[in-house]
Amino acid sequence: MSTTTKPIMIQEIMHLLPHRFPFLLIDRVLDWAPNEYLVAVKNVTFNEPFFQGHFPVRPVMPGVLITEAMAQATGVLAFSSQGVVPNPNSLYMLVGLDEVTFRRVVEPGDQLIIRVELKRLIRGMGIFQCEAHVDGELAAKALIKCVAKEVSE
Repeated sequence: MSTTTKPIMIQEIMHLLPHRFPFLLIDRVLDWAPNEYLVAVKNVTFNEPFFQGHFPVRPVMPGVLITEAMAQATGVLAFSSQGVVPNPNSLYMLVGLDEVTFRRVVEPGDQLIIRVELKRLIRGMGIFQCEAHVDGELAAKALIKCVAKEVSE
């Protein structure tokens, strides 16, 4: 049985992830349980820089950025579950994508609801089942693999 915790606001997300505008793609965590699942929100707005070129006639959020938003949500789950702020000399890196599918266009004004579930940990690598929905409709899903790595400058 999971223990639901309090929402995670943008300030705390910024402590957990190194990403910043325009590449921070998680606005808020609505619900999560340590080492189990996390539900996050990405508010998709017309002023996102990628909409200028993707596509000017009909702005569409690139699938690679939807996937990145799901990967960032796995990082928030991983670090929140540990209860620590990540070491500044480590990066939480995407190391694998499997079973990626896109089912719905994501446009300005949409609210992307991202759900990630930790499936297993293998030698420090987290494997997560991820889905992104808009208005209850599946927009994308993927099996995402991530790992924290020590890096030097």
